[in-house]
Amino acid sequence: MRVIVCENYEEVSKEAAKIVASQLILKPDSVLGLATGSTPVGMYNILAEKNKAGEIDFKDVKSFNLDEYYPMAADHDQSYRYFMNENLFNHINIDIENTHVLNGLAENPEKECDDFEKMIDAAGGIDLQVLGIGQNGHIGFNEPDDFLYANTHLTDLTDNTIQANSRFFDKIEDVPTKALTMGIASILKSKRIIILASGENKRDAVTELIEGEISTKNPATMLKVHKDVIVICDKAAYSK
Repeated sequence: MRVIVCENYEEVSKEAAKIVASQLILKPDSVLGLATGSTPVGMYNILAEKNKAGEIDFKDVKSFNLDEYYPMAADHDQSYRYFMNENLFNHINIDIENTHVLNGLAENPEKECDDFEKMIDAAGGIDLQVLGIGQNGHIGFNEPDDFLYANTHLTDLTDNTIQANSRFFDKIEDVPTKALTMGIASILKSKRIIILASGENKRDAVTELIEGEISTKNPATMLKVHKDVIVICDKAAYSK
């Protein structure tokens, strides 16, 4: 695991964008695993600027998103499909048919999850997975628990995550209590992983990730078993 400590959020975004851009230059038909939330927005903005400047090309790229609220319509302004369209896909030359986000209204969520795994495998697997990290150490919506699921699945959200995400909704009662998410094994199958963290509220989770033991109580620590992980964080989030 390599750690890049940046001065601030802007530098985190630049470093992350640099790695994604390099991936696309080396392999124009890359398969990207993408994350939502406030942390990767700066990176997405920079990637869109690079695309408009002709520095990188998304026309042959495929993407798979980590997760989606359940139940949640794709056109809901808090859905992750809507988020990705607004923050990245609408601003780059990617074929929207090559962007994959779990269906938050799937009648059969188990089949939706199985099909998602098969699509990733059919695409050749994820070349570069972008992750954020929750205050409680969750990655995707793999929440702290006594055990963790391997593959894409429907999961309950913890009170901590519901509270953290309530800032995006009018009231906490509107926050979904379930989500569809890639599992830990789904994430670890990625060839390379970058995980972004910014702000003091992420410091405990990042400290455990870098210095702690592997534990289901901090799902991000599972990344320690992967051979190619880069942690990109600012000084506020960095371990003491």
